[in-house]
Amino acid sequence: MDCLFCKIIAGEIPSTKVYEDDKILAFRDINPQAPAHILVIPKEHIGGVDELNAENSGVVGYIFAKIAEIARQEGLKDGYRVVSNVGEHGCQSVRHLHFHILGGKQLNGNMV
Repeated sequence: MDCLFCKIIAGEIPSTKVYEDDKILAFRDINPQAPAHILVIPKEHIGGVDELNAENSGVVGYIFAKIAEIARQEGLKDGYRVVSNVGEHGCQSVRHLHFHILGGKQLNGNMV
């Protein structure tokens, strides 16, 4: 499989890890859009939100519980945004389910 995030999980491409366990990996985005910009990905390859189903969707609840921990660890006490882009029109640049944690400043209220 030629997936950038799978290669990061495998250690073939370096990343700045923030958190890792047997189910997920969190690392700093190489093109940050906010002072804190962390990607959280499942280690199991799922293409995106549009590929979630009854068998694999449990990982999302796990990821969101860890997102709260990571945000606290990063000192994002004043709030943060969690985003997942889906497909071409949603500007998903890597076809592997991932969530962006964005924070560290007052974010723009415009979502589009």
